[in-house]
Amino acid sequence: MFFRQLATTESSLSYLFGCGSLGKAIAVDVVEGDQEWFLQQARQTGVEITHVIDTHVHADHYSGGRDLAERAGAKYCLHESDREVVEFDFYPLRDGDRIEAGNVEVEVIHTPGHTEDSVCLLVTDRRRGEQPWFILTGDTLFIGSVGRPDLAGQEREMAGRLYDSLHQRLLGLPDEVEIYPGHYAGSACGAGLSGKPSSTLGFEKRYNPGLAFSDRDAFADFLTSDIPPRPADMDAYVAANIAA
Repeated sequence: MFFRQLATTESSLSYLFGCGSLGKAIAVDVVEGDQEWFLQQARQTGVEITHVIDTHVHADHYSGGRDLAERAGAKYCLHESDREVVEFDFYPLRDGDRIEAGNVEVEVIHTPGHTEDSVCLLVTDRRRGEQPWFILTGDTLFIGSVGRPDLAGQEREMAGRLYDSLHQRLLGLPDEVEIYPGHYAGSACGAGLSGKPSSTLGFEKRYNPGLAFSDRDAFADFLTSDIPPRPADMDAYVAANIAA
């Protein structure tokens, strides 16, 4: 397996990973302007990008995902719930879907809360073993924090859904699973994010204040008590990312 993490604008983190031996790759959360970096990395590694995935419709930057997918001849992927939101066709992801990139397998986990369409991507390298190696958590779980619940409105309801996603879908994974989020410190998509761009689930369960709550209402109180300002130009970003 090969793995690339790209720190980009708005304190965002993008990813390119896959199977070098069989020449297949997946790109995740591509920011507009970075498409050539992904194409260059694919050429240097000798792989074909088969899927380009946005973990949700982004509200803090313009997505380069659709353009990269067109240029690479790949499928552009969003969660199926975005059928009701976006104005273009895409490859719909459903909870439990498995995407293969050579010896690498990605399981789609629907984790609503930050947004309705949020997904996490659980990655296994079958050449190493049958247990998952790492998870790309988008804006659901950060290093030292969790996603903000207010961007879609109904912040208390969405905070409760985020609690369910974290506790029912992610926290039962093995502690040694590595976490790679969609943002690091400086992002407007959460409060208290660490500047470190990766962690493990076990470390976050022990030290992440957003994971310290065993009560859903207490978690919602915590998450809605100190919501940061909305991302600058949020409406313009969303409009562009859903437009035909």
